Amino acid sequence: MTNITRRQALSGLAASGVAPFALAGSAAASAGIELTFMTHAMFFSRESHQKRPLDPQAFVFDAHAPAAMGPQGIHHVAGYRPAWIFGPHDMGVFNADGKALGFTLADWFAAHGTVRIAPAGAGARVACRFARLRPNGVYSLFENHFDQKPIGFTPLDGTGRTSSFVADANGQAHLVVHAPHRLTPANAVLLVYHSDNKTHGMQRGQIGVTAHHQLIARVPA
Repeated sequence: MTNITRRQALSGLAASGVAPFALAGSAAASAGIELTFMTHAMFFSRESHQKRPLDPQAFVFDAHAPAAMGPQGIHHVAGYRPAWIFGPHDMGVFNADGKALGFTLADWFAAHGTVRIAPAGAGARVACRFARLRPNGVYSLFENHFDQKPIGFTPLDGTGRTSSFVADANGQAHLVVHAPHRLTPANAVLLVYHSDNKTHGMQRGQIGVTAHHQLIARVPA
């Protein structure tokens, strides 16, 4: 079985901060900052202090798991449970309804990317590069609003018209999105995978069923 080690996961978490040049003063700040995406699973587990780190939006088969409400309020059917980050990764991934998504946890957690955020007029130019995504998978970029309760989500471009894309046959993607306002430490850039192969405009889709948070990069203070 393929496992991710705690050292690998924590090193990836540590790498999710600001690139060193971005802290070099006002000149660097005016040129923008570069961030490394981390898995949303690790981000969520850290922020919510999960005793056993997990992905609340990706599920695996477990014959002993009862139907239940997961840690993000997502109801999953009996026989499935949220995937553990430090568990076997050769297991297939399912949605909360028990529908197979066609890839393994190793594939899911392998995704990675970077984002450069730079001022552009009253808004921001957000340039993203991704690798190891779902080949030909449908994705959207959203913005987290941590200053809202509950946390708010809006398309990164403000309209949902230019913030969705399809990864290439190798699971790679490069796109530039213009956000209508500057991003602050109250925001993050969020990559959402659409397992129904459909975009949903201003909405992400049904979380844990047709929409799954895969990667995230929070703007540092």
